[in-house]
Amino acid sequence: MKETKILTKDLNLYYGQKQALKQIAIDIPANKVTAFIGPSGCGKSTFLRVLNRMNDLIDNVKITGEVLIEDVNIYEKNIDVVNLRKKIGMVFQKSNLFPKTIYENLVYGPKINGIRNKKVLDEIVERTLTQAALLDEVKDRLNDPGLSLSGGQQQRLCIARALAVEPEIILMDEPASALDPISTAKIEELIHELKSKYTIVIVTHNMQQAARVSDQTAFFYLGELIEYDKTTKIFTNPAKKQTEDYVTGRFG
Repeated sequence: MKETKILTKDLNLYYGQKQALKQIAIDIPANKVTAFIGPSGCGKSTFLRVLNRMNDLIDNVKITGEVLIEDVNIYEKNIDVVNLRKKIGMVFQKSNLFPKTIYENLVYGPKINGIRNKKVLDEIVERTLTQAALLDEVKDRLNDPGLSLSGGQQQRLCIARALAVEPEIILMDEPASALDPISTAKIEELIHELKSKYTIVIVTHNMQQAARVSDQTAFFYLGELIEYDKTTKIFTNPAKKQTEDYVTGRFG
């Protein structure tokens, strides 16, 4: 029996009067990769941001329903959002490194969380760079600016930085869409390796990528969750005609 990590019930999201998400109910398993696919503007990135309350930062957003992470509703009044985001790392489409050294990018989160011991910080840097398959490439350059790295390396550094605060869940919003095929393959390999320790949710426009990296796939269309199943089933034998039309390229 798969263990549920994230569960949403009857989730709706409104930007002012406009409803962007409609009654989303989904059960995301632990230590698996779940991909969200669907055409632009269908709600998949909005839903991803619901999972770590990033939409709180936008005016005029109203959310109803429940988002349970390990049975705790993260939209309850008394939830500490800072702690929540520590548990849920986020990697964006474009690398959003700080204008600091590689080392300082990696220790930023741990320092905010009160870790000051240089030996511990050095260990975090080594661990996260190893996890992000970046250590050999940058170990002699830790005092160089993070922004001096190539695009693919910057994105892996962003993943390493997300891992530095030891999250349980990693959300990825099109993490490879700006990268060349070789860097994309490295990110996909990395996702595959990380799922043994983390629950990963990825938004991707690239259907081949969803088919390659994910265990489960959710197809969104016009703010609704049309179909959600094992990735192999979504891509070879979907239950809904809309899903079949999308994955075979007939629309979207």
